[in-house]
Amino acid sequence: IFGNLVFEPLMPRNADEAFTLYGLLADSADMDPERKSIEFHLNPKAKWSDGQPVTPEDVLFSYDVYTEKGRPPYSDRMARVAKLEKTGDHSVRFTFNDKADREFPLIIALTPIIPKHAFDKETFDRTTLKPVIGSGPYRIAQVQPGQRIVFKRNPDYWGKDVPAKRGFDNYDQITIEYFLNANAKLEAFKKGLCAIDDDSDPVKRERDLDFPAFHKGDVVAETFDTGIPPVVTGFLFNTRLPKFANPVVRRALGMLYDFEWANKNLFGGKYTRTMSYWQNSELSAIGHPADDREKALLAPYPGRVPADVMDGTWRPPVTDGSGQDRRVLKAAFDLLKSVGYHVQNGTMLDPEGKPFSFEILTASQDEERLAGIYQRTLEKIGIDLTIRSLDGDQIQSRKQRFDFEVLIGSSGFNNSLSPGIEQSGRWSSAAARTEGSFNLAGVADPAVDAATPARLNEPSV
Repeated sequence: IFGNLVFEPLMPRNADEAFTLYGLLADSADMDPERKSIEFHLNPKAKWSDGQPVTPEDVLFSYDVYTEKGRPPYSDRMARVAKLEKTGDHSVRFTFNDKADREFPLIIALTPIIPKHAFDKETFDRTTLKPVIGSGPYRIAQVQPGQRIVFKRNPDYWGKDVPAKRGFDNYDQITIEYFLNANAKLEAFKKGLCAIDDDSDPVKRERDLDFPAFHKGDVVAETFDTGIPPVVTGFLFNTRLPKFANPVVRRALGMLYDFEWANKNLFGGKYTRTMSYWQNSELSAIGHPADDREKALLAPYPGRVPADVMDGTWRPPVTDGSGQDRRVLKAAFDLLKSVGYHVQNGTMLDPEGKPFSFEILTASQDEERLAGIYQRTLEKIGIDLTIRSLDGDQIQSRKQRFDFEVLIGSSGFNNSLSPGIEQSGRWSSAAARTEGSFNLAGVADPAVDAATPARLNEPSV
């Protein structure tokens, strides 16, 4: 979201609508009825923060440099474009090939545009501390590595009167502070160094909201329903690795996280377990059997989707909350046993007779705590779990290379009520093979590959 302070797309979204775009760098667009091409007409008033105008050449350069030097999802967008051409002093046209779907013209409109005159294609993928030039309402005023980045509002921002921007960009300065841990961040917030603390742990919120500024009313605690699917947080297994390739093994490992114990003892019973990436929305499949269209789509892939998912009865296992529910432990153990795992001298051995163990990477104290709960349960059936804490930069580097066994977190798993191309980036076989993609789990399944294109080509998109 902070990148949008500096760089802008041709047309931005309205967060109150499922998928509607409004003019910005491009003040209008012409799209043919079949969505095979779209021509954007740039706003003649659009300019970069150094005063130079935004031109069609900037659009062409952006797609050229993203394709060669960018990371997914930007690097593969030109694979769906048959032709990109300048059609006038203020216009560009994208003509799509047969790989494009109905949503793709909107994705093109959302791609941030960068200035050709201010970037060197050869060095685009290299880190720099030099403030960059953009067309957005803010400029980067200061960068202190590991400490903060300061954005200052551009008084000469070209788009302040564009209808889509009215009412936005009201702060003169936005400072993003970085902290080594949650405690340091909290103390900075209590002292007034930070304006927002977005802690979602209900028990921690109640415990920590006991300081002078809160009692004086200078700090306000609020919770609200966003009305959109939740940001999903959980354990993410790298299924590219042979140890996690078997879905039976993964199901057993999923059963061994005692949510009920954690919820009762860590979160005061105030959490609800997430069972769907679209939970609490009309898009959730929980409790809904597959309809005829879904059955027809998945018919060529018999058995790929579990029967209880197809008939809408799937639910995660529920323990008694004691931390010692032998019923669930036995069920998980029986699943592992059914695919050749066994215990010898207190150690779980895989079908080749090797100890079954894995490592979880954590980036915060809260993640370490969740991993510790999981570790304690896995020990009961002889699975050796180690926990390694890394800083944010190290975690990000490992994610981009898929160099991990298990992660905790929610990276990339926030959903809208208009799911589209981002689903391919998270779950497709092609994304699983592309370093830097958001398919961290390495999902590569023909049934999944069939589902997303079918959704994207529905006329309702």
